[in-house]
Amino acid sequence: MTDASITTQADGGEASFGDYIALLKPRVMSLVVFTALVGLVAAPMPVHPYIAFCAILFIAIGGGASGALNMWYDSDIDAVMKRTRGRPIPSGRVGRDEALALGLALSGFSCVMLALAANVFSGLFLAFTIFFYAVVYTMWLKRWTPQNIVIGGAAGAFPPMIGWAVATGGVSLESVLMFLLVFMWTPPHFWALALFMRSDYDDAGVPMLTVTHGRPATRRHILAYTFLLAAVAFATGLTSIGGPIYMAVALVLNVLFLAGAFRIWRRDEVMAEADNYKVERRFFRLSLIYTFLHFAAILVEALLKPYGLGGW
Repeated sequence: MTDASITTQADGGEASFGDYIALLKPRVMSLVVFTALVGLVAAPMPVHPYIAFCAILFIAIGGGASGALNMWYDSDIDAVMKRTRGRPIPSGRVGRDEALALGLALSGFSCVMLALAANVFSGLFLAFTIFFYAVVYTMWLKRWTPQNIVIGGAAGAFPPMIGWAVATGGVSLESVLMFLLVFMWTPPHFWALALFMRSDYDDAGVPMLTVTHGRPATRRHILAYTFLLAAVAFATGLTSIGGPIYMAVALVLNVLFLAGAFRIWRRDEVMAEADNYKVERRFFRLSLIYTFLHFAAILVEALLKPYGLGGW
């Protein structure tokens, strides 16, 4: 543990209920909940509203458990990075042991309850997702390889597949494409952030692509992954969960996203520093709504389908 993290473990005041909620990473959880809901609603098998509500609740709790375990293990580097040093553990408001206990308890509870409420496959899928995020990504990939975001992004991409599994008890092409939509979005989203937050990752020793391969390579990777993401987005629109509304949304968003990635690729550090990374920041802001709007379009198609208005 670094000196910085030891210092911040000093008494930071009594923890509030909000501090324990913050351990669950509610902003990340909101994307987990929404994409899982879309996966459940878009699935071809109807689900009783009460079972659907319980399933989404337990998926949300599982996502929160992952966040608590991540904060427990990463408390040392959180204390070094400017954007994370105010989190409950490095600020000293919540102890590491408390975060670990909360994460483990919520993990077990959410997986067992999802299996009982929906089906065993979805419960096991949720357990695997928590393991992948807390162990494979947080404990292994994040500090070991610049591909941490690429491979580790799978953990955040599993929820729509879990939602689909709640309804169907299995996996299909549509659920895999929803997974890929989030999976391929994750690298350019975080690499754009890393371009204008590099010092944080440098200070914490996290091997982000900007640190290990340089910024020109990161810009090339953003462009390449954005092209792959666009291909996945349009492929999704050609399946049973797509439709004209989805395709229209995908067309507009991907044209904008590709244009932003191309501008990032053309710039060098002199140009970026001159305007305080204006292009990179704009691309990052667009990425914040990119996934939400794609999944919102899938949801609209699914909701309109019973009336003969959604889908192809």
